[in-house]
Amino acid sequence: MKLWTSSWMVVITLLILTTVRWWDPTPVQRLRLLNFDGYQALLEKTTSDKIVLYDIGEEFLKEHGQWPPKRTVFAQLIADLYNAGAGLVVLNILFAEEDRLGGDADFVSVLQQVPVVGTQVASVRGRDDDATPRGLSYSGNPFPYLFQYPGAVKNIKPIADTLAGIGMVSTVPEVDGVVRRMPLFVRVGEKVIYPSLPMEILRVLVNSKSAQIKTEAAGISKVRVRGFPIVETDPHARIWIDYSTHIERNTDVKGKIVIVGLTAEGLTQTVPTPFGPQDIHEVNAKTLHTIMSGTSIKRWDIANQLEILDFFLFGLILIVLVPRVGMKWTLPIVLFLFSTGAYSAVYAFNHHKILFDLSYPLLGGLLLYVQLLFNKYAREYAAKMLIKKQFGTYLSPAMVMILQKNPELLKLGGETKKLSILFADIRGFTPISEQYKTDPQGLTQLINRFLTPMTDYIMFRDGTIDKYMGDCIMAFWNAPVNVDEHEKLAVLSALGMVDRLKDLNDELESEGLMPIKIGIGINTGEVVVGNMGSNNRFDYSILGDAANLASRLEGQSKGYGVTIILGEETATAVENDLFNIELDSIAVKGKKDSVRIFTVLGNNEWVFKNTNWYFYQQQHEKFLKLYRGQAWETAARFAKDLKDAWPEMADYYDVMLGRIQSYLENPPGEDWDGVYRAETK
Repeated sequence: MKLWTSSWMVVITLLILTTVRWWDPTPVQRLRLLNFDGYQALLEKTTSDKIVLYDIGEEFLKEHGQWPPKRTVFAQLIADLYNAGAGLVVLNILFAEEDRLGGDADFVSVLQQVPVVGTQVASVRGRDDDATPRGLSYSGNPFPYLFQYPGAVKNIKPIADTLAGIGMVSTVPEVDGVVRRMPLFVRVGEKVIYPSLPMEILRVLVNSKSAQIKTEAAGISKVRVRGFPIVETDPHARIWIDYSTHIERNTDVKGKIVIVGLTAEGLTQTVPTPFGPQDIHEVNAKTLHTIMSGTSIKRWDIANQLEILDFFLFGLILIVLVPRVGMKWTLPIVLFLFSTGAYSAVYAFNHHKILFDLSYPLLGGLLLYVQLLFNKYAREYAAKMLIKKQFGTYLSPAMVMILQKNPELLKLGGETKKLSILFADIRGFTPISEQYKTDPQGLTQLINRFLTPMTDYIMFRDGTIDKYMGDCIMAFWNAPVNVDEHEKLAVLSALGMVDRLKDLNDELESEGLMPIKIGIGINTGEVVVGNMGSNNRFDYSILGDAANLASRLEGQSKGYGVTIILGEETATAVENDLFNIELDSIAVKGKKDSVRIFTVLGNNEWVFKNTNWYFYQQQHEKFLKLYRGQAWETAARFAKDLKDAWPEMADYYDVMLGRIQSYLENPPGEDWDGVYRAETK
């Protein structure tokens, strides 16, 4: 998962996509071409006022009865069109065979009187009577760049010699079979160049002697007929056809170029275009309009390189931007870039007829963005699972969810933080374990019965389980998630553990088993918290003197005859919410400095049940004052009275009475500071 969601995989994806665009396989070309079709679909539709189509369709066949009709029919058609005011008649019809009805002479006679442009068709088969083009001039050597055909199917020689011009009809479909570009010149054989029908129409229209071709190092760049705008082409002399122009059919021909073509079923030759099949003479008419309008569609020679560079830079921006800014702020930026790019491309086409493809940069960029998005969520999911794996056994499900939603709360690697730390241990574990000498599984089950309710209650109070050490539990509050009043929660957990232990002991006694007693130590202070261990194995844990003291306090709980011992900072933090009393000042083993230790008795509910609490508290404070003032005998009397009146603290006062007796026998000296120095942990 780490490999596939790494930033390097996104970089590799960018390089692969860039290479694919450079290689430009058929699917990528198809995508680009469909994008260009979309541009034209958005153009406002216009109607040519200079070109009209004359269709030879079903009505024509009904009138003349056969195909082909006698050529005198075409002679009459030409005469009628010129009599109606036609500017120029173009026959997009091939007369490759002699008229079996003997009408060729009349047809040629008409062609000698009026200008008519005819056609010939590029073919894989040639003819010996190849006609010579009417006129052509060129700079450079265009031959290597032109589409080449072995031959052409042409009109019979009498007709070819009489026509005012002869244009080549040839289409070069794109990779998807659709005709979007028209070659304005083609090469037949090794030495002959023919103009396309649209170019020949223009030459005849202005009675020019030749059409011109300009060739540069990269190929053909421009063509022209004097009197019309220079036409920029691709290196193969092709132009993009503007299909947005409508050419009217069989309407007023006055002053217009009339292109006659076949539309009758079985005779028509249709060409696949971006907008469906169209008759070949209609495609030639739209090509002619594209040239005459002076706004031919352009695609720069370096367009491919610019598009590749655009995609690569866009991809780099995404790779750099997304991880740093984040998905929330990146999305509007990406949408802005997408929309700006798309608008720019459409604007360039609509206003300048420049073709610039943004489909691949946009789709490729979208793919990269989706990959980055997937990587983000995959990493987040992995991080959540890691958090769950690391902390699922430490924290309550609610706390784990908080971490998963806010992983920034978790500062791995170690940080100094104030925590409340709890140690809880079973007292007298050795005699309990001796009961299970022959039943180790039973002992394990007992420990689990003990640890489960204890753990559940700690987690219920938003605590973090650090570790289990045999029969001992170590927990802390305020990490990895900040917890308000963590001291109070730790102490409430201890009280809750004591209550749950009572329920467990009732079960054990009913089963004839020995009850469990525990000691709990709680201390608050700064520690280092984070993932600790080796590179291969680590745990989320804490280190620090505050944690060591909590462990020592738990160890002293039995020696003071109480279940819970609190450090001074913990006790001070909870004194307004929970009821506790000071036990002693103690220097635990291994420490020179002393600390005041306390025990907690209960909450408000406990006070309601123990109405003498305030009296006992006052008497206890007097006892400690007498004890620290070395008034041993008076302190002993207070201890005995409190022991008899306060059963909950009887064990504690027994301990203190024993200590007073030892001081009576071996006085600590006048410089005694009231601190008990522990000899055991």
